[in-house]
Amino acid sequence: MKVLVTGATGFTGKRVLPLLAGKGEIRCFVRPNSNVQKIKKLGYELAYGDLADLNVLRRAMSGCNILINIASLGFGHAPGIVKTAENSGIRRAIFISTTALFTRLDANSKSVRQQAEDCIKASKLDWTILRPTMIYGAPADRNICRLIRYLQRWPIIPIIGNGRYLQQPVYVEDVAKAIVNALMTERTIGKSYNIPGATALTFNEVIDTIYKLLGRKDYKIHMPVSPVVKGLGAAERLGLNLPIKAEQILRLNEDKAFDFHEAARDFGYAPRSFVEGITLELEEMGITHLGKERDPKYETIE
Repeated sequence: MKVLVTGATGFTGKRVLPLLAGKGEIRCFVRPNSNVQKIKKLGYELAYGDLADLNVLRRAMSGCNILINIASLGFGHAPGIVKTAENSGIRRAIFISTTALFTRLDANSKSVRQQAEDCIKASKLDWTILRPTMIYGAPADRNICRLIRYLQRWPIIPIIGNGRYLQQPVYVEDVAKAIVNALMTERTIGKSYNIPGATALTFNEVIDTIYKLLGRKDYKIHMPVSPVVKGLGAAERLGLNLPIKAEQILRLNEDKAFDFHEAARDFGYAPRSFVEGITLELEEMGITHLGKERDPKYETIE
């Protein structure tokens, strides 16, 4: 088989590539300014371009019969990707969506993602859609990593809301394995799967877990949602660039818990627990238990 991978240099894509070794010819579609050193070390082929440029994408797909689209479906590229894949002779395709599709909020990206999934499902491709929850597992995850750094530095954390809404973040290596296992399993064709972590926790429990692994005392201050959201909304309308948005606060105050028994049944999906995943992330960040830092000279340089 010959596989084209989009999003190959992203947070999840970088974990998928090593798992594809020995499974055929691999071509990675990347932006011209991407860091491709790891791809070159794996001996994979490179194709440069942008998903919005369908002529370049068509050339990248030439000769391939499988597409693994890890690049986000939230930017409106899906119709072009699907049509180009069909016209290029792609038969099998894995698309990475997100459980954010199920938010109750009227988020701008929700309709775009829904249209993307509808387009994929209506295609002639042998498609599979995987929807991870919030992915974590390394300093590049942008969410849990930032939370860890905050909890490591400060003894008190303000929580906007009661902190009892459920979260189910998923470790990045579990997502990478799910992508490859789903690709290699025929019974996943024409199906979509939610890919969450092993169990759902309240946000309070997420904080408690990290604090415990850091060996720190747990102090939380709960704040009302409405005034904070209104204040952030006003700041956003003024064009202020804040580290957190009103929509993120609202998303934090809705349940994000998902069943994965179909993924477990069809391709053996078995995610690790949050404690296991966070322990691995702390190690990768150079933080040992009880908040002790590793000696920098032993850290891996990429």
